[in-house]
This record gives sequence, structure tokens and C-alpha cells, in this order.
Amino acid sequence: MESVYKVVDIIGTSDKSWEEAAKTAVTTAAKTLRDLRVAEVKRMDMKIEEGKLVYRVKMNVSFKYED
Repeated sequence: MESVYKVVDIIGTSDKSWEEAAKTAVTTAAKTLRDLRVAEVKRMDMKIEEGKLVYRVKMNVSFKYED
């Protein structure tokens, strides 16, 4: 069976952890993108806002094209 997949960049943020940032990104993307297949973390960093850390995760997410 042949398949075609699309890959998009997403960025998630959290004030708790990188894991929470990644989970937020995938959960939010799943609301509008169906049949998510793979999420690959490309970069993790932190932003400092008013003395507080904001964890950020940049990811590639793939989903299958529908017929």
C-alpha cells in the first residue's frame, strides 16, 4: 500500500517543562490535523519573560494525506 505524508513545523510552549511544551504542541495540532503519525523534536530552548522561564520545543509533525 502506498502512502503520502506531509510534514509541518510546530512550536509548543510551557512554563513547566519541555515535555509539557511538546505535549501541548501535539495536542493542539491534533485538533486540526488528522491522522498524525510522527512528532520529531528538532530544537529545545528557553525564553526568559519577566524573570520567568518559558520552555519552547520546535517539532516536525507528519500526517497522512487522505484520498
